[in-house]
Amino acid sequence: MQHTITLSQAIARNPQLRLASPVSLQLNAGEQLAIVGPNGAGKSLLVDLLTGKLPLLQGFPEYDFRPSASTRAYDNIRYIAFRDTYGSADANYYYQQRWNQTEQDDVPLVRELLGRCTDEKLRQRLFRLFGLEPLLDKKIILLSSGELRKFQLTKALLTSPRILIMDNPFIGLDAPTRQMLGQLLEELTHTFPLQLILVLSMLDDVPPFITHVIPVEAMHVGEKVERNRYLEQQAAADAARRTADEAAYAATDQLVAAIPHRGTNLSGNEVVSLRKVSIRYGERTILRELDWQVLRGEKWALSGHNGSGKSTLLSLICADNPQSYACDISLFGRRRGTGESIWEIKQHIGYVSPEMHRAYLKNLPTVEIVASGLHDSIGLYVHPKPEELDQCMQWMEIFGIAALRERPFLQLSSGEQRLALLARAFVRDPELLILDEPLHGLDTYNRRRVKRIIEAFCRRNDKTLIMVTHYANELPRSITKRLNLITNH
Repeated sequence: MQHTITLSQAIARNPQLRLASPVSLQLNAGEQLAIVGPNGAGKSLLVDLLTGKLPLLQGFPEYDFRPSASTRAYDNIRYIAFRDTYGSADANYYYQQRWNQTEQDDVPLVRELLGRCTDEKLRQRLFRLFGLEPLLDKKIILLSSGELRKFQLTKALLTSPRILIMDNPFIGLDAPTRQMLGQLLEELTHTFPLQLILVLSMLDDVPPFITHVIPVEAMHVGEKVERNRYLEQQAAADAARRTADEAAYAATDQLVAAIPHRGTNLSGNEVVSLRKVSIRYGERTILRELDWQVLRGEKWALSGHNGSGKSTLLSLICADNPQSYACDISLFGRRRGTGESIWEIKQHIGYVSPEMHRAYLKNLPTVEIVASGLHDSIGLYVHPKPEELDQCMQWMEIFGIAALRERPFLQLSSGEQRLALLARAFVRDPELLILDEPLHGLDTYNRRRVKRIIEAFCRRNDKTLIMVTHYANELPRSITKRLNLITNH
């Protein structure tokens, strides 16, 4: 039997990048694999071992990429990390740049970054699947989170890799695209000598074409097991954990309820009001004549396919989009552009989004990242007072990340980073909570925890929620209002 990748007692040279025990794995040709485990378990470190990225003390990987003509890992393995990266455009990317047309002169187009493809049928098929044609002449930083994932997948698949490793490929994609992507990946494994390795945090995301699962937990890599056997084992373990977690959730509810009210309790019933709002970038219309009113205490679900304008709409509310001042928008009863500063707007809002996660490149201790939410900064520019640090620790305890207090933010896993940014959004007890895909990259148990926290927060007096997600089961029970945006082309 052909072994595409073999690891035998592999140990990273850098002690800070080592898993808890040496890793021995054999990946056989024809197997389609999923690496599954909770946030911070060590999944990315395992991928680094498989791809040869980490210098090793022992157990160097052995490869057999037949029928590929090249024997090099660089030519045969593609890895998409799905951390909302813009690739080469990341070097100069800053939060709000996506909305600022005057700061985009040197940003490349999607067409320029895709590269050439010799398989015209494959190119046409991928472009058709992901609806890429309308995006080709769009600047890369203007892509929505979901559109960016479509671009990354297309770029990787166009190279016809022997092994394709994808980190949480389904997050950020709307339901029809998730289904089509699963079908396409399965078809590609039948059409080409392609081996897939999916890195997943959610058990629900293990697609049917996966043959084997490699479990990773607490920095230990488990034995490779058949998919059905693994899912049966996890179903039994999950039932037991749900019962055990219920007591912890009840305690979390009490902690959220006990947080002192720190909002300014603005008078008036109107929180958000948009009147005939239109947003255009060149010839592309994102929002057209939109009327929307959000009243105090309402809980809204904002939905729409990838690229329909959800994040653009939220950027208007948060005053991150320069076009917001040319639109008829009122927030907390005050018309935008009547003298208020951006900080006066933001002090009543808690916000988390893929764009914010992407812009957070500050390697500060995690508690200081949370504390930056008290002063609306990307990174910490105002040193927190002792009582403010206590406030931060309360929310870090609620989100289960108190032990990460002093860990540098950029050394956390993507899921742990998301939990820290969620704590940042909640830390000031905001009157308006805006959550754009808040559960991105979280494992099954953290998704349940965060959903429970959102529900508990919504029970506090006069809290208003706007939440975006492509997974209906992520929405809290308190949602009573819905706005669905239609894609404009």
